[in-house]
Amino acid sequence: MLTYTYTYAQYESDALKASIKISAAGMQAQNQRLKVISQNIANSNVTGKTPNEDPYRRKVIFFKNVYNPKLKTKILKIDSIREDKSDFTLKYEPNHPAADAKGMVKYPNVNIIIETVDSKEAQRTFDANVNSLEIAKSNQNKILELMR
Repeated sequence: MLTYTYTYAQYESDALKASIKISAAGMQAQNQRLKVISQNIANSNVTGKTPNEDPYRRKVIFFKNVYNPKLKTKILKIDSIREDKSDFTLKYEPNHPAADAKGMVKYPNVNIIIETVDSKEAQRTFDANVNSLEIAKSNQNKILELMR
């Protein structure tokens, strides 16, 4: 009976370790997502210095699930950070150093509303991963208490 209990406890412990690592990977991914969003917001008004120079281009983060053989499950990883190829916003500002011959200035393709919504979603996902991590750690502590 003791061997069965140990084996079950070991299985539960491994599952909880995997849960903790999955939550930690999710937290890291959302943290990086928040950094990219912050960079977009910080550069939302950065134009080129000359008419031929493009302004800041919005960045978008992409994720992928990668199989982890040690955990025997998939965890979230950053696939890439790419530039959003959507059009820039044009504004008529003839006295701006980046204005073209028609007085138009190219502004970044950053929409503050989209960035704010993405930020809230990333924060909520981060918080969900924190909660999951705390539950897994609590369960792990309960298993250790039962084994004593």
